[in-house]
Amino acid sequence: MSQPLDILRSRFGYPQFRFQQQAIIESLVEGRDALVLMPTGGGKSLCYQIPALLRDGVGVVISPLIALMQDQVDALAQNGINAAFLNSTQSPQQQFETRRRIVKGDIDLLYVAPERALTDDFLQLLGECRIALFAIDEAHCVSQWGHDFRPDYQNLTRLHEHFPQVPRIALTATADRRTLGEIESQLHLQGAQRFVHSFDRPNIFYRITQGDNGRQRMWEFIQQNHAGDSGIVYCLSRKKVEETANWLSERGRHALPYHAGLDKNTRAEHQRIFLQQEAVIIVATIAFGMGIDKPDVRFVAHLNLPKNIESYYQETGRAGRDGEPANAWMAYGLQDIIKLRQMMAQSDADEQFKRVLHHKMEAMLGFCEQSGCRRQTLLEYFDENLAQPCGNCDNCAEPPQTWDATEAARMALSCVYRTGQRFGVNYVIDVLMGNSRDRIVQNRHDQLSTFGIGDLDTNEWRSLFRQLIALGYLFADIDNYGALKMNPSCKPLLNGSQQLRLRQFVKQRKVRKTAAARARVTLQAGDTPLFEALRLHRSELARQQSVPPFVILHDKTLHAICELRPQTTEQLGEIPGIGARKLELYGDDLIRITQQFPATAADSVEDVENR
Repeated sequence: MSQPLDILRSRFGYPQFRFQQQAIIESLVEGRDALVLMPTGGGKSLCYQIPALLRDGVGVVISPLIALMQDQVDALAQNGINAAFLNSTQSPQQQFETRRRIVKGDIDLLYVAPERALTDDFLQLLGECRIALFAIDEAHCVSQWGHDFRPDYQNLTRLHEHFPQVPRIALTATADRRTLGEIESQLHLQGAQRFVHSFDRPNIFYRITQGDNGRQRMWEFIQQNHAGDSGIVYCLSRKKVEETANWLSERGRHALPYHAGLDKNTRAEHQRIFLQQEAVIIVATIAFGMGIDKPDVRFVAHLNLPKNIESYYQETGRAGRDGEPANAWMAYGLQDIIKLRQMMAQSDADEQFKRVLHHKMEAMLGFCEQSGCRRQTLLEYFDENLAQPCGNCDNCAEPPQTWDATEAARMALSCVYRTGQRFGVNYVIDVLMGNSRDRIVQNRHDQLSTFGIGDLDTNEWRSLFRQLIALGYLFADIDNYGALKMNPSCKPLLNGSQQLRLRQFVKQRKVRKTAAARARVTLQAGDTPLFEALRLHRSELARQQSVPPFVILHDKTLHAICELRPQTTEQLGEIPGIGARKLELYGDDLIRITQQFPATAADSVEDVENR
């Protein structure tokens, strides 16, 4: 039997395993179950693809999104692996042919959605062939407390009941301790070995900005750091998705909307363009992204506050899957907090579920408002400790100032109380600032002791109120037009027994270039023409085969070719990402193109190897 490392090198073109991949693969090959938690871009798919090649039979992969199955199958075909899918996009004749190949034993890996995997017809098909393993991808979908709950995932134990001798592997990039336990329980994986790798994505720079006009601030961030890059922008509503996509397009960027309100064909076309073209921005609700394999997404931006840290982590994790520097940028304001709490209050869920949602949202708010290292807090949420601040987030790069907000907070709370807890943030701020608007005069609130009492400006007051709401001292009454109400927790602050330090409001600084922006110019000047020629050739190959360019070769592989300047196919075969099949398909042309751009002596293969 071929060894896992031989397959990794010959089929996938990588010299060695990463993280715990080898141990996971050996466990499956020997017939044991496994539960794998590994960050996005960590190489989870290899953990079941290689065992499926080593074991007799077909590896059955349960995947939640049929829209991406074709891309997964195409990527495997580039490495000389026989893969297929069964889903509703196929004609009856295509499905018949695929089923015939499965029974005949011609398929190494088969992708199906959980809904199909549980049908009697599919179970009967599996009964007619040998099964190598079951791989349950995006296994966090089994958790009813999670952000991507799919009820059919909870019934996947039927596969084990019908085929108890077939090993199973459940994989996810997003699960806290509770979700991991639920995956084990719901899928009956109590005997499975757990493989938990670090959640850390050290190549991602986290930045969160507060205040109004987030869209303009996002534009400045994108133009400064990602003028020619692909990225994803997340918005909370479909309307905001459409408006933002149009707004970006009017400013010259290739931006496309993606949300559940678009018809299926439009969504599929926009996803195809994003995967297959360069420098495309997708503006989306959370309906977009799960399972997206595009490795060169250089930024993920949020124009609204995510509902929980799990969603934030998974969505930002779609940036920088290739391990190169990437940005996770977010702007949020007071209205985001109010809107999320409104959605939670209006939910039909039971009280226990609402309490869980509330806890998760509070954790997200705490993450945004903190003044310490973002990465330490993010990892702590997933029960992981980072001993030292990361140095690769906004709070580490530009430590925020804090201030003694005790007196200002008392003024704000007192004003909320004296105006009867009947008005929203803007009204209360007008009273605090002494603005004699008609409504304030009519209500005689210009006679209050809190009228004009504060010396903060509008932005500073809004920052204060946002933090008071985030910390639970106040809440916006959704049933009363967002009127501010006081929580019991504000009493110690009002009576003087508690002090309060908050983040200081800072006017928007000039946007600085981040490591992700600088990464685009790390190639030596003499390498840029070769890189562009290789990328053009890759794009033509992708167009001919109707696959995304990264399925042919990753940017990281093109960079390595530029750096090492291989002159023979043997040297080319040593570059990560070029396995035997790709060497056979593309090797001669890659060498020919490389030879058209002579390297300086310092860039030759021999000199690089001798460094």
